[in-house]
Amino acid sequence: MRPPSQRLNLGCIGIGGRAERVIPSLTEDGYAVPIAFCDVDFASSKRAETNLQAWPDLPRYHDFRVMLDEMNDDIDAVSVVTPDHTHFVAAIHAMALGKHVYVEKPLTRTFEESELLMRAEQKFQVVTQMGNQGHTSSGAEQMKQIVAAGLADDVDRIEAWKVPSLWFMQAQKRISEHPVEESLPASFSNWDHWCGPRKIRPYNSIYHPGGWRAFHDYGCGMFGDWGCHVIDFAHHYLELGLPTAISPERLDDYNQVIFPLSSHIRFQFPERGAKRPAVDLMWRAGADCFPEIDEKYLDRQADGSVRNLSMGNAGTILYRQQGDYLIQRGHHGNASRLYPRETMMKNFEVMKASNPTYSHGTSFIQACMGNTTTESPFSVAGELTQVLNLGMIAEFLNEDLKFDPRTKRFIGNDQANFLLTGEAPRSDWAHYYKMA
Repeated sequence: MRPPSQRLNLGCIGIGGRAERVIPSLTEDGYAVPIAFCDVDFASSKRAETNLQAWPDLPRYHDFRVMLDEMNDDIDAVSVVTPDHTHFVAAIHAMALGKHVYVEKPLTRTFEESELLMRAEQKFQVVTQMGNQGHTSSGAEQMKQIVAAGLADDVDRIEAWKVPSLWFMQAQKRISEHPVEESLPASFSNWDHWCGPRKIRPYNSIYHPGGWRAFHDYGCGMFGDWGCHVIDFAHHYLELGLPTAISPERLDDYNQVIFPLSSHIRFQFPERGAKRPAVDLMWRAGADCFPEIDEKYLDRQADGSVRNLSMGNAGTILYRQQGDYLIQRGHHGNASRLYPRETMMKNFEVMKASNPTYSHGTSFIQACMGNTTTESPFSVAGELTQVLNLGMIAEFLNEDLKFDPRTKRFIGNDQANFLLTGEAPRSDWAHYYKMA
């Protein structure tokens, strides 16, 4: 254990689920230590026991507002690993107190919340990081080299995919109405706190623990969940910005309670300057998600047959206007590949990349201490999340949408513009939306 003068004190909001890995990732090199835990349900939250057993004697809070107010002088940085709909309020409360913040992906549930957090990052001048861990990896370093070498010039088409893996993408588990009320577990502190700024639906165990991601009211669906790990490199390093058009081409079992069984959405991104033409990005999640690859990009084997690409469970294919080769990227920190393989071999030195000095978690801590910068600060993660938010609006409305990246408004669609912000927050939470 490093002495107190050489480490940061963490206030941890959300102890189970993804926090099982996030909190250890922030503390693994000894430069940070948790000093307080906050969770609405310490007993039945998934995988909370890992952190509770590692730090059994910390003060425990059920309301992050109370934790931050009572321990303000002792907390240096905050981790936020909660359902999507409470990311914003927890993060901006901490930022307003001058705390550095690490927020699990996606950054926010709505477009406007991401806009506000990007402003807050500038206003409060704190270190930020979103938890799309692949952004601090050898795969990210490699993508920087690919772009710097010009190998990603003239990309004008991107195919992205994700196989079904969440409960609402299983046909037999689908619902189209909000679940009925059940008894709140005895371990649960307050259902109002879990609902946060959003409307209070009757408690049901489908929501907690873990099923909330399916619901338009609380989560961001598969695109919000995995888009952060799949389209993130292309979006950031090719400077895609915000799209001009979003078209849901296939939404299986569409309804406005939970996200689709399968979802295929097309995005049009505008030209961004020399060697950055307009880009057509196709996202497919669920059924028929894998793109078809033209044989000209595939390697010939000794018998004359072609060797298909290994697609994995998620990834992207980037195509250039010239059609001479493609870039295949997986997800998270996966390395990219060029095909045909002979193109990759010609660029062997570019395709090699070393590991970064710090992990995604420890880079946040070291940035808080002034020793480096983060790779997915809100200035980067916020705009990526806004692209995801726009896709979610298309999934909710099931309509073709036109968007103006300059004004950040939909063109000729009042309902879509309403959804950029959504319903007004409940009164106890409204002040958070005025802080930035």
